[in-house]
Amino acid sequence: MAKFEDEIFQRSVEPELDVHERPRFLQGLLLSSQHLFAMFGATVLVPFLTGLPVSAALIASGIGTLLYILITKGQIPAYLGSSFAFILPITIALGANTLGEVLTALFFSGVLYVLIGLVIRLAGSGWIIRLLPPIVVGPVIMVIGLGLAPVAVDMAMYTDSGNQEGYSMTYIAVALITLTITILASIFLKGVLGLIPILIGIIGGYIAALMFGIVDLELIRDTGWFVLPDLYIPYQDYTPAMNIGLFMVMLPIVFVTISEHIGHQMVINKIVGRNFFKKPGLHRSIIGDGVATMFASTIGGPPTTTYGENIGVLAITRIFSVWVIGGAGVLAVILGFVGKFTAVVQSIPSPVMGGVSILLFGIIASSGLRMLVDAKIDFDNKRNLVIASVILVIGIGKAHLDFTIGNIPFNLEGMALAAVAGIILNLILPERETN
Repeated sequence: MAKFEDEIFQRSVEPELDVHERPRFLQGLLLSSQHLFAMFGATVLVPFLTGLPVSAALIASGIGTLLYILITKGQIPAYLGSSFAFILPITIALGANTLGEVLTALFFSGVLYVLIGLVIRLAGSGWIIRLLPPIVVGPVIMVIGLGLAPVAVDMAMYTDSGNQEGYSMTYIAVALITLTITILASIFLKGVLGLIPILIGIIGGYIAALMFGIVDLELIRDTGWFVLPDLYIPYQDYTPAMNIGLFMVMLPIVFVTISEHIGHQMVINKIVGRNFFKKPGLHRSIIGDGVATMFASTIGGPPTTTYGENIGVLAITRIFSVWVIGGAGVLAVILGFVGKFTAVVQSIPSPVMGGVSILLFGIIASSGLRMLVDAKIDFDNKRNLVIASVILVIGIGKAHLDFTIGNIPFNLEGMALAAVAGIILNLILPERETN
């Protein structure tokens, strides 16, 4: 990490509003709304796919962002939304474990963030970069996207996607319309609209679903405008419980999302023209993300992560103000109390989300490939070839290890096992090939 600390950051654009500058109220409302729209499509997609409450995800996103701003001393303009890395583990875990066990495991994922942040504060950050180089993180990110591919395809094809029953040409048509709109929006729209192709695709797909008559309008009619959000209250809606096996599934994913976090911080450093690794420090940023994840898990929201979509908004608008980012967080919390809105989200048919997810999950996998390309990973080097190959097959093949130490059961599977295998291989294989 020394090269980060010695690097001179130059702004890629001059700001309209700098980090600590405060906009006028109406101006700030409009600017914050842009960030709200940028994060919206992906943030609500995660609870939709996992079965967690949409309102909990929105409130966790908003309050998590405010906590992040507080912990980073109001110096880093970053928005936190729902993390895609945890979709498959949460979905599988909820099918085989109690809600309390799953949310507790997610809570300790946030605790691990905080612990890593504290270690970085004491020992520097070079060790985390050596532990998670692109040759490990890139293939694991590819596993995340490819592992979710069957979920997207099933949602696009079946009326009961979880059991692959009810093959439907209507669903396929709606999914294809949604996918087409999303692709066209991502390729041809520019500016701020170019940052929200997921949202545009969902809206277009929803209209198509209305025309095909597969939207549950009664749900919207029967829901009031302002209602108490659907949150999970500890010891009322669930009882926190320790499950070491679930910890083994969730905690390794943290190392992948932290690598993503560091990458996002590098981009923000370049856009804003400040070295946030030094001030307020990378450790504060990671701790802020961890505290936000801990809060999200207590109310039934998915883990949070910094959002690339909102970083794109920073670059295009040249508005770096944390007041604007904080305003988007406040709007997200308010939206969680609007019953009609959450009812509309819950009424979105699965083929609409399936159509969007086909592109979105593919982009996640492609971003892992892009990381390898950007890092100029040499696959003529057998070491790199071995590490990437093992990660991909273990992750996509859903390999798992079930074992017991004492009376405590442990389980490592899929993406988590792939991440652990990649980290171990990277540490033990020699840097230079031997003949």
